[in-house]
Amino acid sequence: MNRTFRTALVIGSALSAIIAAPQAMAAGTLDGSVVDATGTRALQAAQVTILELGRTTSTERDGSFRFPEVPAGTYTLEVRYVGAPTETITVTVPETGTVQQTVALGSADDSILVVGQLANQASALSRKKAADTVSDVLTRDAIGQFPDQNVAESLRRLPGINVLNDQGEGRFVAVRGLDPNLNATSLNGVRLPAPESDVRQVALDVISSDIIESITVKKSLTPDMDADTIGASIEIETTSAFDREEALYTARVEGSYNELSNELTPKGSFDFATRVTEDFGVSGGISYYRRFFETDNVEADDWTDNDSAIYPEEIQYRDYDVERTRISGTLGADFRVGETTELYARGVWSQFDDQEYRRRLILKVEDALAVGNGSTVSLYDGPQAQGDDGEYELGVERDGKDRFERQRIWNVVVGGKTQLDSGWFAEYSASYARSSEKEDGSIDPAVFARDFSGDSQRIDIDFAGRVPTLDIAGNGRTFRDPSGYELDEIEYTALSDSVDDEYAVTFDGGKDFFLDAGTLTLQGGFKGRWREKRYDFDVEFWETDGFTLADVLGVSTYRLAAIDPVPNYDGVRRFFDANRDAFELNEFDSGVDSALEDYTASEDILAGYGLARFENSALTVIGGVRYEHTSNDLAGNLVTITETEDDEFFTVTPQTAEKDYGFWLPSVNVRYEAAPDLILRAAGYRSLVRPGLFQLAPHVELNEDDEAAFGNPDLEPYEAWNGDLTAEYYMSSNGAITAAVFYKDVSNYIAEVDVDEPGVFLGTAFEEATIPINGESAEIFGVELGVSQALDFLPGLLSGFLVQANYTYTDATGRVPDGDVTDLSSVTDYREITLPATSKHTLNGVLGYEKGPVSIRLSGTYRDRYLDELGGDPEEDRYVDDHFQLDLSARLRLNEQVQLYYEWVNINDAKYFAYNNYGGQRNLLQYEEYSWTMKFGARLNF
Repeated sequence: MNRTFRTALVIGSALSAIIAAPQAMAAGTLDGSVVDATGTRALQAAQVTILELGRTTSTERDGSFRFPEVPAGTYTLEVRYVGAPTETITVTVPETGTVQQTVALGSADDSILVVGQLANQASALSRKKAADTVSDVLTRDAIGQFPDQNVAESLRRLPGINVLNDQGEGRFVAVRGLDPNLNATSLNGVRLPAPESDVRQVALDVISSDIIESITVKKSLTPDMDADTIGASIEIETTSAFDREEALYTARVEGSYNELSNELTPKGSFDFATRVTEDFGVSGGISYYRRFFETDNVEADDWTDNDSAIYPEEIQYRDYDVERTRISGTLGADFRVGETTELYARGVWSQFDDQEYRRRLILKVEDALAVGNGSTVSLYDGPQAQGDDGEYELGVERDGKDRFERQRIWNVVVGGKTQLDSGWFAEYSASYARSSEKEDGSIDPAVFARDFSGDSQRIDIDFAGRVPTLDIAGNGRTFRDPSGYELDEIEYTALSDSVDDEYAVTFDGGKDFFLDAGTLTLQGGFKGRWREKRYDFDVEFWETDGFTLADVLGVSTYRLAAIDPVPNYDGVRRFFDANRDAFELNEFDSGVDSALEDYTASEDILAGYGLARFENSALTVIGGVRYEHTSNDLAGNLVTITETEDDEFFTVTPQTAEKDYGFWLPSVNVRYEAAPDLILRAAGYRSLVRPGLFQLAPHVELNEDDEAAFGNPDLEPYEAWNGDLTAEYYMSSNGAITAAVFYKDVSNYIAEVDVDEPGVFLGTAFEEATIPINGESAEIFGVELGVSQALDFLPGLLSGFLVQANYTYTDATGRVPDGDVTDLSSVTDYREITLPATSKHTLNGVLGYEKGPVSIRLSGTYRDRYLDELGGDPEEDRYVDDHFQLDLSARLRLNEQVQLYYEWVNINDAKYFAYNNYGGQRNLLQYEEYSWTMKFGARLNF
């Protein structure tokens, strides 16, 4: 009898048993918990089986398990957990009432399941093994150690994860080659709205890893989960008082040093989790991190060519000096009410402050004479080359940015679950979440400009390397004279305020039927989400005479080229505040730009589902269907500009739109334990991702050349059919080998298209425009391979080594309009692209060592190039080059209370490089370098 037929027979027998036979009367309940043998930590995801009945369950995060309706008798209880020997004990269940049983795993004189890399690995693998879905997990150990400084940095260790950096720090997460906007992120079960005004994804560097207990990346969906993801559902959990058997009080003090900034910055955190009584506990923590760093950057844009050279029409040398401060806090309470109900309340608050100073040297090459000589391009402002008698102009700007931005994410959730001995159960919650991003009073930028025309100015730029070298070959004194650069304008951000609110309620309920063949669960529920996002933008353009760069002269900290003179950090702000009466407001430009980007958007989602789950010691099948209905109310502004012979003026007309749609979303997940340590999985499901609210809102950005960027209220959501097949082999020691194949068929993929002919959209006339539209379908196929193993079978000191490695291959292609579009209603030509943010090859590796008080980890992450942005045609597409980074961490435990640690981030000084392929060659679009950062500190446990 083949395995497929046996599986079908088991399911059929179970269903027949419900219909044709009464359920056997059960006499009692078996309650218990699983802990490590040191009595420190409750072990989540331990697999507990009553061998004689074939009934299996996994322990909750507090280590508890429950078997209701167990016939009276004596049974063998088997408990399995990755990294620990299997434990079997005998229990006797009475005819009535409840029997309690605690099972301790491991050795009482060994903390392998509690502290360090081995504990993290054992916990993560156990949760992966016990999961109903295709998933990967990161956890911290019993003393609160998490692998990296923020959530995004930690996630890069998992298969299929590509982390997109911002100024050298991981920020956005792409899963399985898909855009970060296609992921869903929740914190303590609460969906996180996005602080930024124009995206749906959440920048995960806002959340400190110090307050996190675990991160689960679920790559397949069940009907009781929100269906708005195609990449993955990223579920972040903070600490609970019931996670540990003993109270936890941990403090950490750290110093951080970045080579470029030459600054030592502080970090500190405190965590606690304690049970006030046996049935009531509190937990929480606070983390503070202040970081100074510098970034040296070069950007080039609008590549073109003439008879002698390929060159950009604008080059920017950018000097960044940044101070970032992150404060995160969490507080929670857990209650047990009797033997059947647990209640909880949890709140999280995180604030991310970003003070950025940027000084730029900008070369406006468009109207200059460009002459090529090999890799060098010489720029002239007059007829100095080859007897040319044309009139040329070389524009040079030196500007300064003084911007303070604050992001906040916070949420609160109350809820609970009830499990009755009769098999009925319910889970319920209510939550509120808010994300915001605010600027008020930023100068972004203050521009000092000079136009050279007939001044014998010559600049040589060599593009042979990634960083173009700059040589002022003629009239260098005038070029560097700060008094010759007059203030063009100050762009003052009076207000940039993005707020995203969401309320939600959930209820899930069902009943377990305990059959001879296994346990059948019938479950249903509903969820309501009410979201509103709004953005208010108020910008002012100020001008004055007689103010030059010499009045606010500073010194750059730039290393890639000589870009002085530059403005100082805050001199423009001080001068502007002290002399506001001397400035004149450009009311027209200020009014137009302030009205263009304002919008509000609401998104109400009502969902309901039904599912059936069958489980025995070998097989778990979850199948069902979910329905989600979405309603949008959208509002933006139409700005109309009217020009007369004497003047120009504008009018602002509010625009509104509505959308309503619904989707049926079936899914099935199968988990089959072919052998005690071999898990086979299959999953198929339908999912969707709604367009970004900024993309949907009827707004328009319009510049002085009537080049526009629109929102599109007619956008349809992404739809996807998804399939997964996985095999997971868990070794007898602390390790596993995993393999997965996945496929996704995505329709209504959203792409930004360029319209290069004059037209009208949303009632606004334009010369050229960028508009998001629904394109053709996209397909994603990939393979994930992973291995992790503690080498404790080696002799002596070598037994302390452990290895982790994973590789992901992703082939993700889609079709977008080919070339510039002239008519959105009749797009006929398409080209095939690799989907944005997709790296075909991703590889992560860790070589660790842990023996006695010493713990060392060397980790490397690699991803190859990916398409970042689409251009008007393939040679203008923007690519980000491949990236390889090495990090080192080391810990020394002096005693049970004190641990010293050291981290070296970006050892190999990995750079960021973006380029296009214009003219058949790789051309610079952006280059950044950050150098390395070292951290050192102490962790204290009380």
